[in-house]
Amino acid sequence: MKRKACLIEALESDFNSVKTSFEKQVIKKYKDSEKMYRNTIWYKSLLDAEKTSLKEDKIRKIHYKFEDDREMVEEYNIDTHVLLRRSWKVKGKLGCEGKWDVEIGDPIPDGIQSIESTEIMESKDQPIVMRRNTRVNLEWRIRNLPYPIETYCIKGNNEEKCIILSTTNKKYYKKLKIPELTRLGLSIEQANIQSSHKYNTLIIMYKKPQQLLDMEKDWYQELDKVKPVKDIPNECKTQ
Repeated sequence: MKRKACLIEALESDFNSVKTSFEKQVIKKYKDSEKMYRNTIWYKSLLDAEKTSLKEDKIRKIHYKFEDDREMVEEYNIDTHVLLRRSWKVKGKLGCEGKWDVEIGDPIPDGIQSIESTEIMESKDQPIVMRRNTRVNLEWRIRNLPYPIETYCIKGNNEEKCIILSTTNKKYYKKLKIPELTRLGLSIEQANIQSSHKYNTLIIMYKKPQQLLDMEKDWYQELDKVKPVKDIPNECKTQ
């Protein structure tokens, strides 16, 4: 009986050892999957980019120069760590100074933005799409849309990698890109889409997936390694 008891104890010990090893592998695999964004081209390009940090009041500005000579500027709220604006430098025509194409945030004022004479200004009565970013949502605010909320049809389309907005009265149609998801290889979940309407403005909200939340937190910590420049050049203040 004593020998049998020892055998049972040995089997239980082996089982617990295998169980513990399996649990560790599962936990490691889960943690690794949480940080899959680190293997994306986007994240690696951010790491490899030449970065300059500037602080002005409560805003932290990061200028990126990528290996392919593209330039990007991000602006963060220092208190909340929320990305307020992301803009890309667009090369000008025939040697003219390029303008900044805003991906997230309010448009750059016309007096600051480089304007090429061939461009036609949009009518102020036309719908205007503005991208916003919050801690938990990606947002689109579309002004000059007077129709009631039940008029709008908002669908995620993974084939075209965008949110498609249309109206039942066929007065408006728009494809809204979500580069944050595309860069991380994430699909669009219809359940994450919400909307509201007030003051002639349609607000579309997309709940950030956990992968994106983790990356944003991780990346802001990475930016702490970039030492800020003391003197702010005039051209940087206008971006």
